[in-house]
Amino acid sequence: MKKFIVAFALLAVTISLKGNVVPDDPLNCTSHVSLFYYDFCDTCGCSGNGGSMGFGTGLNNNFIGIRYIGQYYRSRDGIFANSPWIDENFNTLQLWTQIPLGKRIIINAVLPYQFHSREFANTTEQHIDGLGDATLLGFYQVLKQTPDSIVSIKPEHTLQLGGGVKMPTGTFDEANLEGSVNPSFQLGTGSWDYVLAANYGVTHRNWGLSLMANYTVKAKNDKEYRFGNQLNYALNTFKTYYLGTNFAITPQAGIGGEYFDKNEEFDLEVTDTGGNALFSRLGIEVNYRQYALGLSSMLPLAQDLNNGKVEVKSRFSIYANINL
Repeated sequence: MKKFIVAFALLAVTISLKGNVVPDDPLNCTSHVSLFYYDFCDTCGCSGNGGSMGFGTGLNNNFIGIRYIGQYYRSRDGIFANSPWIDENFNTLQLWTQIPLGKRIIINAVLPYQFHSREFANTTEQHIDGLGDATLLGFYQVLKQTPDSIVSIKPEHTLQLGGGVKMPTGTFDEANLEGSVNPSFQLGTGSWDYVLAANYGVTHRNWGLSLMANYTVKAKNDKEYRFGNQLNYALNTFKTYYLGTNFAITPQAGIGGEYFDKNEEFDLEVTDTGGNALFSRLGIEVNYRQYALGLSSMLPLAQDLNNGKVEVKSRFSIYANINL
């Protein structure tokens, strides 16, 4: 309970900060698009704080909302090549916010609640749920768009650099490491982890292209276990269609990838951990006045996770935001 209070207080303080006022006309808001963020999940279920899914939508500079993330995997129920496959479902419900602080500083915060499940070959099931690891980030806008009209007549560039912390507000259960090739079936990493992030975007009229990358440095927890550092990157394109003065639809398409170092336990590498994956992605965001609804889905193009003993099947996310 103490962890929940601390994490929620940090999020509440972030939300209370006064940022730029978003106008009632979303066309004016959308004209200040810096870039799209991406619905990328960690292959680590315990990292459902959204670190690799992006910490904002890019369309709404000042918002508070809720986002659901679903990740679907299968993994070997055992250490042998002929061990049976089991289905694993990682589910995350996030309270998230993105608020400008002044003209060039952006604050992002994510507070997740996780509920995961998996079914073993003997038909028994395991369920875990609870608060996940909260994240607090700050970005500095090195380049900032200054469009000369609602739909700018020349390309506009944005570059954001930042970083922050992921707090161990989620529970790490050492028992979930035993007899499983997927040690990521956790609510949290149990460690203070640190994130470095960069976002670049260019928009021209109602078209946009964006590139993002973030790197998470993971520390050892009090059980002497350390999840591997991870790199996430993505390239995305989008186009906004204006349907009246208060309504806009923005479809998106892109690709993205993830790379994970091996985990360590007592400073020794854990076998069958680490790997990489490449995804395709389709999504859409609908804006009506100060409200926004977003959907996206992801499918793997190539993957090699945990020495082939873990496979991602698909990912899905939906969010609903209110511009402040």
